[in-house]
Amino acid sequence: MKLSCAIIDDEPLAVELMESYVRKTPFLELKASFGSGVAACEALREAPVDLLFCDIQMPGLNGMELSRMLPEETRVIFTTAFTQYAVEGFRVRALDYLLKPISYADFLEAADKALGWFEMKRRAEALPPAGKEPQSIFVRTEYRLQQIELERITYIEGLKDYVKIHVDNQPGPILSLMNLKALEEQLPPDRFVRIHRSYIIQPSKMQAIERNRVVIGKEYLPVSESYRQTFYTFLAAHSLLF
Repeated sequence: MKLSCAIIDDEPLAVELMESYVRKTPFLELKASFGSGVAACEALREAPVDLLFCDIQMPGLNGMELSRMLPEETRVIFTTAFTQYAVEGFRVRALDYLLKPISYADFLEAADKALGWFEMKRRAEALPPAGKEPQSIFVRTEYRLQQIELERITYIEGLKDYVKIHVDNQPGPILSLMNLKALEEQLPPDRFVRIHRSYIIQPSKMQAIERNRVVIGKEYLPVSESYRQTFYTFLAAHSLLF
């Protein structure tokens, strides 16, 4: 999958640096570079790109203002020397926020996040209409198959050769002799996300995210480093992060 992209910065050296980073990244395709928001605005509305690397402080039309004028399909990664814009950047649904001077490692991490967001978005668009999605799953418990409504599942805990399925309005979890990976393949990817080698959650059941932990009811579930990017990409793709 390739992402079309554009660069906006009023500093020519910053534009050159970002162009060199784009050329080094196989899944990015540079369509245009601009020296101001004013110059970019009309061009990007007529020929939208997937991803925009955009400076914030620019004369005439700043990056925040421009981001609100772009087509819905264009997502933004802000680039700036000023940390105070981070919160406002996420309020306009930016995918990431890069603080200058920007290393290629930081650039690539943000670009990977964008790629993950677009891939997840396309997978979600390819799913059947909501009314045709499975509303429940069957799992083997002791000597029977038990039907569990997806809407009731809060989170799933993997314990070696079996899983604990925690559901609403039930005092204890449902135990099933299967591994977490096998169960994950049965779950709709637009509703459930893995946050740890031992946990899958339904994000709509979260109360909060606190210090790399997800709060569901009275439980605090860890978000591990290896799954953190996937988790936050899921939240951004489903507008749960803003």
